[in-house]
Amino acid sequence: MNPAITYHTAAQISVSMFTAPVLVCLVALGMALAFISADRESPTSRALAVTFALIGIAIDLNVVVALQYRVPVQWTGWFSLAEAAAMIALLEWILRVRRTIPAGSLNTRGGDQALRFGQWCAVLYSVLSITMPEVRQSQFIGGLAKPGALATWEFWVFVLPIALSGFSAVMSMVLLLNRKPDRPERVRILAMCAAIPFMAMSFVLPVELASIAMIVGEMIFLVGAVEYHVLQGQRGQFMSRFLSPQVAKLVSERGLTTAMQENHLEITVVCCDLRGFTAYALEHPSQDVLRVLREYYDAVGAIVGEFGATIKDFAGDGVLVLVGAPLPQPQHAPMGVALAHKVRGAVRDVTQRACAGKRSLGIGVGVASGFVTVGVIGSSGRFEYTAVGPAVNLASRLCEMAADGEVLVSADTIARCEDARGREALEARQPVEVKGYAEPVPHFNLRDGVALAGAA
Repeated sequence: MNPAITYHTAAQISVSMFTAPVLVCLVALGMALAFISADRESPTSRALAVTFALIGIAIDLNVVVALQYRVPVQWTGWFSLAEAAAMIALLEWILRVRRTIPAGSLNTRGGDQALRFGQWCAVLYSVLSITMPEVRQSQFIGGLAKPGALATWEFWVFVLPIALSGFSAVMSMVLLLNRKPDRPERVRILAMCAAIPFMAMSFVLPVELASIAMIVGEMIFLVGAVEYHVLQGQRGQFMSRFLSPQVAKLVSERGLTTAMQENHLEITVVCCDLRGFTAYALEHPSQDVLRVLREYYDAVGAIVGEFGATIKDFAGDGVLVLVGAPLPQPQHAPMGVALAHKVRGAVRDVTQRACAGKRSLGIGVGVASGFVTVGVIGSSGRFEYTAVGPAVNLASRLCEMAADGEVLVSADTIARCEDARGREALEARQPVEVKGYAEPVPHFNLRDGVALAGAA
């Protein structure tokens, strides 16, 4: 036989053997990078990125490094640490997903305990691999390609912890579906359930088939993950119209269902609109009117974001702001007063620039506090975040009554401001009758240029 031909054939086999695992490794590392780049602030995304990064490292160590560089078999047992860590990270991802989906009246202990059991099985696999590296290498890795391996106890000693770890993952995700997660999360959970058997089989298949099994598992989950991020992105565009960054973070960490479920909360409502806007719109070109509205919305939106509040409505020249929803805020009343005070100053700067010294535009603000019901309503794919309760009506009524530059605050809001200093900033007004209230409602005007000390 020609030695050159023999060497050439061996080289081709070597390249063929290592090309597939290298590609699978790169895909896993690429998926890890994609997940962490897509949502690095989310604990679930970080756990998922760690999982696939460790999968990539494990493939590189156990196939490329161990076989190509003829690593002593005693060292290969330590390579199992990457595999065990990947399994632990995967189970941790499932655990974090479970924490984002409300359990309601369901008992969650079984699913959580199954995940912890699966993590301990991964630790056991690593201990067995380190203490019996020769057995792992000769009987377990690629065991289905080795005659008689299935009949040996050594093969099943390693299979058992892997199988139990994978079973605990799938079982807890099936239990998780009982909580009725929203569609994006359900798609991702089902994709992982389908991917895990393929990834687990890669341990015992021959190198060539193991690469195919692993890439199939990665692609199944990648399809589900892409679908998840597309659906979340579509919702994020809708949510960003009225939710603060804090709420966006809540949605990312706990899911849309948790963040947007109907709640009965005590909040402060701030309502503001422009004075003289109709006359201004009649006297000025439409592009000037739109520019003023854009600056007005930007000014109010920046302040709302600063306070972590939520814009419920942009309606013409009116803006309705919720302080304390969807995220509860114990200090909603002083924050609402401070927000109203700051809005008055910021919008006044906008109106002064728009009128070039002519006081034809102004700002009026109303503030009220109380219990309201908040949640998402809508149909046919059109949704709106809304708040219903007397405090919303009162804030709107006070806003209507407010003259240019006035901030009218309900007595209930003032009573909820713990610090009494700065009360000299308040000017008592005559109580007003408001629909839904049995008695006339007392309120105050927050004098221009000062704010309650407790709201600063």
